[in-house]
Amino acid sequence: MTDLVDSMLDLMRRLPPTRTEENVNALIGICPDYADDLLGSVDQPLQLKTDRATGREYLACDYNRDGECYRSPWSNEYDPPLDDGTVPSSKLRKLEISANEAFDTYREMYFEGGVSSVYLWDLDDGGFAGVVLLKKVMTPASPNEPSGSWDSIHVFETAERGRNAHYKLTSTVMLQLITRKSSEPEDDKKGGDKKGTEGWKRDGEVSLSGSMTRQSEQDWGIHDQSSHITNTGRMIEEMEIKMRNLLQEVYFGKTRDVVYDLRSVDDLEKTRRQRELQKELVGFIKR
Repeated sequence: MTDLVDSMLDLMRRLPPTRTEENVNALIGICPDYADDLLGSVDQPLQLKTDRATGREYLACDYNRDGECYRSPWSNEYDPPLDDGTVPSSKLRKLEISANEAFDTYREMYFEGGVSSVYLWDLDDGGFAGVVLLKKVMTPASPNEPSGSWDSIHVFETAERGRNAHYKLTSTVMLQLITRKSSEPEDDKKGGDKKGTEGWKRDGEVSLSGSMTRQSEQDWGIHDQSSHITNTGRMIEEMEIKMRNLLQEVYFGKTRDVVYDLRSVDDLEKTRRQRELQKELVGFIKR
């Protein structure tokens, strides 16, 4: 069993991240007995659903799934209806409601749109765990505009120790960006026959996608149950900012460097002369 699941996970790491859902469903079709193991180990783009009772949107993933049903954080009901579905205790449910309200504000502050959901569940050792989900989709208004999606999955465990609590946070960000360019040359529209690059027709698409996972552990003081929302919120906020900066500075920066190394925009001979001139100027300054 372990070898088979490991093989499926190893295969998923080598398949295109843009087709994660399709590939997971294909593997489940081949090995249906290991569906729960695969779904619990592979991060997939979050599904958007609507609560039938309240009409509000919520996010679905493996953490609010029971069989083929998903629990809404707004009404605490499953869709499709499930009589014996797993739900948090009444005390934890109150905290879950407050957490959803708090992270709904967080979502509006940092994403200016999208959907957020928080789910909590009790642990056997007396503590509790939860997951904070955030998703925003950029839908193009025209075929030439870029599109993309951001999915955040923050799973945390809480263990109270007197007036303090120990938190373990595992954060995963899935990002997908698609840039399209399609335009007719201006000369064709005007009926001209001008030659050169200005008369070319530009048509293409660039897709960048992938996921990143980071972990963190911290101890924070607690005054009441609401302190858990403040503490986890602070950890998630700091983690998302770090991961956002990593994506921009390291991953996108490295991609840009690789493209520039493959094909320079400027004349390489001109660039070489500029570097030599800079070295000479630096030499004069040091004298």
